[in-house]
Amino acid sequence: EEEMTFWDHLGALRGVLLKIIAVVVALMVGYFFVMPWLFDHVIMWPTRGDFPLYRALSFLKGDGEFLPDLGDPNFHVDIINIKLGTQLMTHMSASMWLGIATAFPLIVYLLWTFVSPGLYEREKRGARKAFYFGNVMFYLGTLVGYFLVFPLALRFLSQYELSAGIENHLTLDSYMDNFYTVIVSMGLVFELPLVAWFLGKAGILTRNFFKQNRKYAAFALLVLSALITPTGDVFTLLVVFLPLYSLWEMSVLLVPAKKEIEERDTEKKQQ
Repeated sequence: EEEMTFWDHLGALRGVLLKIIAVVVALMVGYFFVMPWLFDHVIMWPTRGDFPLYRALSFLKGDGEFLPDLGDPNFHVDIINIKLGTQLMTHMSASMWLGIATAFPLIVYLLWTFVSPGLYEREKRGARKAFYFGNVMFYLGTLVGYFLVFPLALRFLSQYELSAGIENHLTLDSYMDNFYTVIVSMGLVFELPLVAWFLGKAGILTRNFFKQNRKYAAFALLVLSALITPTGDVFTLLVVFLPLYSLWEMSVLLVPAKKEIEERDTEKKQQ
């Protein structure tokens, strides 16, 4: 095959980027028209007492120290807007982020079509596995963030009182900032096994590293859980900590042992 020049590669990349932009814009326009319904029934759902997590844990009527108080069926959070134009900007930004999230697998695939011609067949097989696994884990993380982490944080923080003389009025900006932060953070955190797999393939991490640093990882993930959900009850902390720690243990299974890496390096030298 005729070797492509730098300008040929640049033209191919430009074509891929234009396709990505076209897909995202098309999805953004579609979401823009249905956003009022999505906003009421999906994004704002955690503000109401009929959210699935609240109903499933309605038997928890704790004092907020060790157990959250989820027993109030009339729970409701009122969202207010104090800036002109915020609702329009939120309408547009939510449509854009949903468009990007929906198109994410296609975006990665289009970038893959640009990169793949320069890879060996063995590298392509590994990249395909990473593509499927990474997408599944990212969406799984966002679901955990939406159905578990964000509702618990919202329920606690919206009811927390420093003083009885202070009323909580949650603004639209504040709600959406926390909504995006928690869900995207959980999606990225769930990519930990994929990162570990890549580093293991590169010979940077071994299974021994995970085994030797298990207790330090547990402490670090406990701190991370406290940062993601700054609530005061132990139950919520454990609900976030356990999935994160499970990701650490999953990473152990995906990373080769030191002996396996040495055997692989020996085989390469012999070849």
